[in-house]
Amino acid sequence: METTTDNGKTVAIIAYITLIGWIIALLMNNGNRTTLGSFHVRQSLGIMCVGVVLSIIIGFIGISLLSWIVQLAILVFWILGLISAVQGEMTPVPVFGEQFQEWFKGI
Repeated sequence: METTTDNGKTVAIIAYITLIGWIIALLMNNGNRTTLGSFHVRQSLGIMCVGVVLSIIIGFIGISLLSWIVQLAILVFWILGLISAVQGEMTPVPVFGEQFQEWFKGI
């Protein structure tokens, strides 16, 4: 049986593996809430939300270079979040990481 720390780290990592992984991580975390798991579930949700919103906005503007820059930034945030989860750390992603914790504190 996993310890709470192991479960939190597992949830944290799974949260970054696509939307399906995020849903699974959310359900796992709700069953056995850990600080680490909750932190990364919120970070991952925030990264996904910002990515979708910026993609929609840029789609209306129609600037392909800006689209590539935003996609690259989202990828970097995702990688940084995943690395933090794998290391078992609670390091917020740059720019919006602290806001994600506040915005999604109910999760």
